[in-house]
Amino acid sequence: MAFILIFIIIFNYIIQYIHMHETEKSYGHIKKAIKGRFRNIYNSNLLLVNHNQSDFEENQINPEKCTVIHIGIVCAGYQANLYFHTMLKSIYFYRSNPLHFHILVNKLSEKVLLNLFETWDVPQVSVTFYDISNLVEEVKWVPNNHYSGIYGLLKLLFHKIISEHIPQLIVLDMDLTFNGDIIDLWNIFKNFNSSQMIGLVDNQSDYYLSKSRWPAIGRGFNTGVILYDLEKLRKRNWDELWNIVAKHTAIKYGETSLADQDIMNAILKEYPELLYQVPCYWNTQLSVNTQSANCYNNHRIKIIHWNSPYKFNVVNKDGDYFRSIYTTFLELNGNLLKRILYDCSGVKNQEESIEEDACSEFHKAKTNKWRTFLFFRKFEYTPLVNDVTFVAQFSYDRLQLLEELCQHWGGPMSLTLYATDPEFQQAMKYLDNLDVVKDRTNIAFHVVFKNGEYHPINILRNVALKHVNTPYVFLADIDFVPMYGLQVIIRENIGKIGNMNKKALIVPAFETQRYKTKFPKSKRELISMWEKKFIHTFRYDVWASGHAPTNYTKWRHSTISYKVNWEPDFEPYIVVSSNVTQYDNRFMGFGWNKVSHIMELEAQSYEFWVLPNAFIIHKPHAPSYDIVQFRKSPTYRMCLQNLKEEFVSMLKNKYNRIFDQNKAAIDIY
Repeated sequence: MAFILIFIIIFNYIIQYIHMHETEKSYGHIKKAIKGRFRNIYNSNLLLVNHNQSDFEENQINPEKCTVIHIGIVCAGYQANLYFHTMLKSIYFYRSNPLHFHILVNKLSEKVLLNLFETWDVPQVSVTFYDISNLVEEVKWVPNNHYSGIYGLLKLLFHKIISEHIPQLIVLDMDLTFNGDIIDLWNIFKNFNSSQMIGLVDNQSDYYLSKSRWPAIGRGFNTGVILYDLEKLRKRNWDELWNIVAKHTAIKYGETSLADQDIMNAILKEYPELLYQVPCYWNTQLSVNTQSANCYNNHRIKIIHWNSPYKFNVVNKDGDYFRSIYTTFLELNGNLLKRILYDCSGVKNQEESIEEDACSEFHKAKTNKWRTFLFFRKFEYTPLVNDVTFVAQFSYDRLQLLEELCQHWGGPMSLTLYATDPEFQQAMKYLDNLDVVKDRTNIAFHVVFKNGEYHPINILRNVALKHVNTPYVFLADIDFVPMYGLQVIIRENIGKIGNMNKKALIVPAFETQRYKTKFPKSKRELISMWEKKFIHTFRYDVWASGHAPTNYTKWRHSTISYKVNWEPDFEPYIVVSSNVTQYDNRFMGFGWNKVSHIMELEAQSYEFWVLPNAFIIHKPHAPSYDIVQFRKSPTYRMCLQNLKEEFVSMLKNKYNRIFDQNKAAIDIY
């Protein structure tokens, strides 16, 4: 039933934007494709099996279905990474063959996309990355004023980058939305004659008809989708050819406006025999002055190309219709695309018998992968001396807490959002318009996409923790507001301590039950509010053992840092070196996720020091789904107890430390 509901939601979303006249034919194909794809996904039972390249080359069952399609991409930058993620969904949705991506990247995009491929873990998909820093020298001489900069020119170099064992390659821009199976595009290579080595769709505007443009055949050809016969290009000495043509054309016409596309058209003007003209529906272009309606009114479109500088906001008479297709993939749950290609897997199309017990959902943390997209907003920050990053995770329903947090903490932050694909899109819009965030580049935002019933809280924390660039981190929660100037106070204290090896600095935690209350400007003001019972020590009434070892009575009068001893269930908010051991991923949902981390630091012989002039205050909010489950479900608490026992046993084996499990009670209120 879940899959039927998903189909209905997407179908209804598309139908409200559909054109009932000009685009009726295309709509019928889309409806049929979506319905068929979700039927295939349902029948596969979402069986997730990991296969590497050799798997689908050696275990061939249906040779045609096992043809590996090689795809070339140039991807460098924050926005490019986001475009690629959405295009990838549309490719995965329709594909029926194994895929191998060859991606030219800078360091940022390699980090982001490598993590995305690994955590998405789509079967029978592989990827190779190539560092563009080694290639820029070969094209930077080209005079070019295209908005993509030098990166577009790199598409001219795939012939010398890709292994000679790979004879053909489809090269794609990232501003594409697929509406058909890429194998059909790949099969066009079979139509090439002996001299044809480049497949392109004609340019669907009159851009090249202007005399001031670089030369082209008629209206020219668009390079958003390129079919390269690499073997023929190498034999033709493509490297020498494009360089010669580009140089003498640049002398006459000046700088390129469309980067590689201008050069490609100049080459084909002189050597038209190299070209195979690909049908228009494989690159339906939506530039401002497009004439692509001549194509999509007569054919079912296979690829939508958002080749305007305005991208998905382009003004076009059928723009809303095409945007509805794009938005469908933008908000589509990418986890639904992790299906096996049974014709080429050596795996029978049948449901595996998986033993399940009452705690199966908790065990997923040991084996599951959560699709993760790192740095979805621009992040640039040069650390200061003894600098510290605020590290936390949050769900979509806690998004509004960011505003006050960012007002109080001006330093670097690393934050992981847990969201569905539609929630992620809404979150990005919210952040783009949030005054305290939109212009900041010292906040590293990451997203982990929802998968399963419980909140994988420690997995989220570890994503944020692993991607900081400061020597120290403040491990906190999103629903705490730091005192003003806390970052400076922490840095000063680190400077006084000097050696932070195996030391954890505790920032005392307080809470208020009032949604609107004046925030204390100093420790003195906080103590005054404490005495008036406007503020309390954190969870003093329901979980005193969690923070009692902080010794608030001593903190009240202290002017210097003091050492405290670990006690069972202690879970303070701490500042530590950024190479601190990660959180234990097995703890999901509510309960023991921070306790276990502090316990492991104790097992490693950490010292715990309380900062005398620092504090954070918890803001009230509605209880999470997980805490509700924890409170009402004996099974939930039983599973958590089992995990706790596993963890304590692990500490004994790993650190030779024995902890009394009976003293670490789990409170249910």
